[in-house]
Amino acid sequence: MTRPPRFRCPRWLPAAALLLGLAGHSLAADGDSVPLNGWPAAAMAAAALPSVGRVARGVLFIGLAAYAGLAAYLWLMQGRYVYYPTAEIEATPADIGLAYDEVWLDPGDGGRVHAWWVPVQGDGRGCVLFCHGNGGNLSHRVEMLGLFHRLGYSVLVFDYRGYGRSPGRPSERNTYGDATAAWEHLTGARGHAPERVVLFGRSLGGAVAAWLAQGRAAGGLIVESAFTSIPDMGHELYPYLPVRLLSRFSYNTRDCVARARCPVAVLHSPEDTMIGIRHGRAIFEAAPEPCRFIEIRGDHNEALDVGGADYERQLGDALAWCLATSASRR
Repeated sequence: MTRPPRFRCPRWLPAAALLLGLAGHSLAADGDSVPLNGWPAAAMAAAALPSVGRVARGVLFIGLAAYAGLAAYLWLMQGRYVYYPTAEIEATPADIGLAYDEVWLDPGDGGRVHAWWVPVQGDGRGCVLFCHGNGGNLSHRVEMLGLFHRLGYSVLVFDYRGYGRSPGRPSERNTYGDATAAWEHLTGARGHAPERVVLFGRSLGGAVAAWLAQGRAAGGLIVESAFTSIPDMGHELYPYLPVRLLSRFSYNTRDCVARARCPVAVLHSPEDTMIGIRHGRAIFEAAPEPCRFIEIRGDHNEALDVGGADYERQLGDALAWCLATSASRR
């Protein structure tokens, strides 16, 4: 997941924050505990103090208006805090010596989805359907494609609409539809048995892969560095706003994993400063048996760089475990 940019909104925000402070609200300095209860408490306080002068009441009113304005701003602009697509294809599998096919997927609603199919020779150990995170495009995952190839797995990686060469705009509905098109391409056009396909998702892609796993008997689901849900993440970032009411996105990884019909492996790092390991543990606790939790190393986007050979071994073990466990249940 790409880190949200520094918050930029109208120039009145600093003054509004000061007014909120004058109105008697406080924000914890470390951001962990914020006892702000919103405008109803402030309004009740104003009504209960008839002796408060006009200036103080004006401060309360402006503070409430600023709070409501900030909430409205985030409601309208929240898509910019979820998706960070780029259009330029900066690398291809050929750059690391891998043969690949350009693929165009049909999500069935008039859209088009660009993908790469990177096969191994022969049957290999299985297939991976790769749902990437919320930033960049598929060309920024070339090193991961090389890793899967070294482990003996063919990979289909795709770009959500609005990313890379996939036209359109990203949305939660579209990302699910794009992943469905990728699944149907693997199990339909390419004829791969569903029980030989492992769904792999990183960060936001973990939510997409988990959604896909709900109604499909895949060979396994691997969720790496994922959040429990967008409202949960939003509440952590903006604890002073009613994010759970404002959010137009769900991406509820935890609930989707709970309905998975295949073995589940959850990978997360205690060093992840963007999506804390508590998210990974909560997802694991929601997963049905059989499931595994694997602790990896590095910050949010550093597992491959920091973990190196250890990460490669851990991912290889997770893939092999998923397929072996799936086969034993048939």
